[in-house]
Amino acid sequence: MTPREPLLFRPLQLRDLVLKNRVVISPMCQHAAESGHATPWHLVHLGKFALGGAGLILTESTAVDPRGRIGTADLGLWKDSQIEPLRAVVDFAHANGSAMGVQLAHAGRKSGSQPLWEGGAALSEARLAADPEPWQRLGPSALAAGPGWSAPHALDAGGIAEVVQSFVDATRRAEAAGFDVVELHFGHGYLVASFLSPNANHRADEWGGDLAGRMRLALEIARSVRAEWPAGKPLFCRLSAVDGSVDGWSLDDSIVLSRELSACGVDVIDCSSGGLTEETRALPVPRGLGFQVPFSERIRNEARIRTQAVGMIVDASQAEAVLAEGKADLIALGREALFDPYWAHHAALSLGADPGYARWPVRHGVWLAKRAPGLARARQAADALVNHE
Repeated sequence: MTPREPLLFRPLQLRDLVLKNRVVISPMCQHAAESGHATPWHLVHLGKFALGGAGLILTESTAVDPRGRIGTADLGLWKDSQIEPLRAVVDFAHANGSAMGVQLAHAGRKSGSQPLWEGGAALSEARLAADPEPWQRLGPSALAAGPGWSAPHALDAGGIAEVVQSFVDATRRAEAAGFDVVELHFGHGYLVASFLSPNANHRADEWGGDLAGRMRLALEIARSVRAEWPAGKPLFCRLSAVDGSVDGWSLDDSIVLSRELSACGVDVIDCSSGGLTEETRALPVPRGLGFQVPFSERIRNEARIRTQAVGMIVDASQAEAVLAEGKADLIALGREALFDPYWAHHAALSLGADPGYARWPVRHGVWLAKRAPGLARARQAADALVNHE
């Protein structure tokens, strides 16, 4: 009897896209772009995950407006010249069996910060003014993201319309670059997340106040992007399921929003958490193994939408259990994939899904298959020597 394929390696169809497995590479800021353009760093950084067997690879947060970059060297899709460098990355991933997605984002009141290795602090207004690309911190209200951050400019109706259009324009460019998936970044305290939270959004107009008002921008963007994005291609949305602030955005709110996003044509909710302010980077949720999986489980089961679990998922058996228990449909890896870019292939081996290295790129797999018998004999000999001693 042929053993059943592990859930982690069963294909998943999302609209017309069929992912070869449920392993997703989560967006990870690299701060390696040049005026928003992808560089050879991105080709190698993202390309290695295609060689490593991931079903879907998501780019880092990709700015829809230069004013909304997280850092000075973020990727962007705010102008047409940024399409071709990203197309090269997409083409490489496709040639090696992986789908490619782009995470579209506007950092809002958290735009303009140092890379993590330089401390991650907010850039000064003088530093922002010295950049050749324009910067402006934007938000629902003139409330700073925390100590060291300047108060953002509160968007008016015209500014909100410009933001929505910038997401639409970036979506058009994503299609021109050949991406298979667009993910809307509505988490981590960035622009849309700041509209969602009552602790950042003190507006009294139609984009503020009650839950429906605070969700309005998110839903406008989702509907507008869905109308621009080809009907056969899936749309993801990353949410901070809880924002980490006292009496702020809650998991119950995320369930309501997820239902509304599904009605707008969103196919998958990518379940993250925290980040509304600098003080909420560390959530009051213990960062143990799979610490965000309960968010994914509740959203999946109560909003009736597919979900992507992320956060301290480290090995194949853990990932398989999350899927088998109905807590998520996709498993996203970030830092674990940096530690092991070949995580998907190693997971297949450990779950017995690829004993002959057939899932590996042929230029790798043929050598590994040739190595396997000799390695097994060497291990047996070493074990026999230890037992004899």
